[in-house]
Amino acid sequence: MKMKSKMTLRILTLAFLASLLSMFSVARAEQPNVLLIYTDDQGSLDANCYGSKDLTTPTQDHLAATGIRFTQMYSPSAICSASRAGLLTGRFPARAGVPGNVSSAHGHAGMPASEVTIAEMMKSAGYRTGHVGKWHLGYNDQTMPNAQGFDSSFGHMGGCIDNYSHFFYWNGPNRHDLWRNGTEIWEDGKFFPDLMVDECKKFISEKSESPFFLYWAINVPHYPMQGTEKWREHYKHLESPRRMYAEFVSTMDEKVGEVLDFLKENQLRENTIVIFQSDHGHSTEERAFFGGGNSGPYRGAKGCLFEGGLRVPSFISWPGKLPQGEVREQMVMGCDWYPTIADLCGIEQPQHHLDGHSIKFVLLKNEKSPHEELFWQLGAGKKPQLAIRSGNWKLLINPQDRSKKGELGPQDRVFLCNLDHDPGEMKNVASDHPEIVQKLTARIEAIRKDWQ
Repeated sequence: MKMKSKMTLRILTLAFLASLLSMFSVARAEQPNVLLIYTDDQGSLDANCYGSKDLTTPTQDHLAATGIRFTQMYSPSAICSASRAGLLTGRFPARAGVPGNVSSAHGHAGMPASEVTIAEMMKSAGYRTGHVGKWHLGYNDQTMPNAQGFDSSFGHMGGCIDNYSHFFYWNGPNRHDLWRNGTEIWEDGKFFPDLMVDECKKFISEKSESPFFLYWAINVPHYPMQGTEKWREHYKHLESPRRMYAEFVSTMDEKVGEVLDFLKENQLRENTIVIFQSDHGHSTEERAFFGGGNSGPYRGAKGCLFEGGLRVPSFISWPGKLPQGEVREQMVMGCDWYPTIADLCGIEQPQHHLDGHSIKFVLLKNEKSPHEELFWQLGAGKKPQLAIRSGNWKLLINPQDRSKKGELGPQDRVFLCNLDHDPGEMKNVASDHPEIVQKLTARIEAIRKDWQ
């Protein structure tokens, strides 16, 4: 009789544990996948759904139609490494130790390994984590993707590569830069955007009971601008440099569409959050033919803290769970994706300071922005570029204008504008509002002192 009771108890215990495991599996299965796409050097208005009349961007237009489009999404920085640091840590890039670009040379460190990335957060919550594309946040064992929370990594560690030879696209000496999980690999002659699409599909299709988090840092339309023949023919009527830029934007749009189609074909689209955003404004560097991107009415471009360097195209799409075909005009920032993804996926956030805030209710209920102000620091040393936006006021210290939409003189070292009255930031009204300058300067000093 006693043995029978023990057997019954054991059976009931096993049944209870099985039930718990089943409930855990269901909960895990219900967690959404996340595809975070970060484009490179894409201008503020460079998609059809942002009003561009000369571009063909059906994938981005589809994301806007099946999700939410932002009109005041700000990048964490106006330069590549810093922007990525802000995205992946949810912190102002300078706080994360990356105020500017890090070295593209093998063996150099980058973002401190002590920073807790979104990949580390997702991995701790049971997600498979993958990186595909550009890294540009460190090039030694401690700061490459596999040491920063990514189960798998495929791509280049430096700032840019030729898309066919996969050599660093800058000054010499020539350096090959293509890696898989910390090991150099060679894929000579293969178009890198196609390699990225194949890698995304491979990662997505891996058999696993865990949901996935995939960070696709697509290195397009960053130079070298190597659009496919299909798009070169399509845009042959445009003048340079818009023609080369447009070719590469549509090439990128098409490749993103191939991955979204793959999600749909594998019945994963409905349970996958897709976030799409540019890392900062378009480039006016010589390697980019001195321009080609479109910031519309906004002053500035890549490398400067005027609106054209920071205001970027951005979408989030999760059919059935988030509104579709809607626009959000609230002031938000790329650092916000870290806590927002945690919120949407039901994941506990790390217990350390984040500068980003969850915008879940901005998405769901069109509530006001969680930000009273936003801050940027670009560069280090004695004269970094600094900017703060508070309401419609924006103060810039040591500004640069790589769009050359206007002259900046010594009197413009402190530049104040009201974006409601002057969205193009063409008139410095600092001398008319010394009290606003004083207030915002004090806020900049307080924010910087917080981590120095």
